[in-house]
Amino acid sequence: MKILGTICARGGSKGVKDKNIRELAGKPLIAHTIEYFKKWGKANRIVCSTDSEKIANIARQFGAEIPCMRPKELATDNAFKLHVIQHIVKFCEEQDGKYDIIVDLDPTAPLRKQKFLDEALKKFLESNANNLYSVCRARKNPYFNMVELDENGYAHLCKKSNVVRRQDAATVYELNASIYIYNRDFLLHTNTLHSDKTIIYEMPDIASIDIDSEIDFLFVEFLLKNGVFKFD
Repeated sequence: MKILGTICARGGSKGVKDKNIRELAGKPLIAHTIEYFKKWGKANRIVCSTDSEKIANIARQFGAEIPCMRPKELATDNAFKLHVIQHIVKFCEEQDGKYDIIVDLDPTAPLRKQKFLDEALKKFLESNANNLYSVCRARKNPYFNMVELDENGYAHLCKKSNVVRRQDAATVYELNASIYIYNRDFLLHTNTLHSDKTIIYEMPDIASIDIDSEIDFLFVEFLLKNGVFKFD
């Protein structure tokens, strides 16, 4: 089984300036994901897709390869991450042949334990799934306390429901932007994360923080400094 490990890190962060290389617990943010991949040890290659020379240099320093720089058209605010992964996979396959599985880890969700990826890969391999993504239990529920507006501006539950207690609502999940596993053939021929053979891996809330704002970054720093979360 041949596994390609990918990390996508664009230079033009809007919510937190230079967040992929901003220092967290003594290292650039992206370094935690690279070192996680290296400790895991099951990826044949660990590659980073970036449009930033600064990110590329730091990624190399911590052990990731930069097979090519990301094209400008895949580095815009509107670029679809799936297309970025497809691009780097195709480039790598031109160098060293076909891969079986692609594991993509997002550098902005650094709070992972080694067992998470082991368990996720095991679940994926034991299934007939096209892909797997990590999730956590959603903090709000469309059957109970999430609303949308109709054409007249009136609020209604997102999902029709007679539920009056949160505990009775159907379980729903949110993607936590941490772990993605793809069957190679599915990945290269899809335009969506979701298929009729998509499965999930559930992670704890505390490990499911995706850094998208200054508050997120400060919260992750707080968790690490106070020992609430500890890297393996």
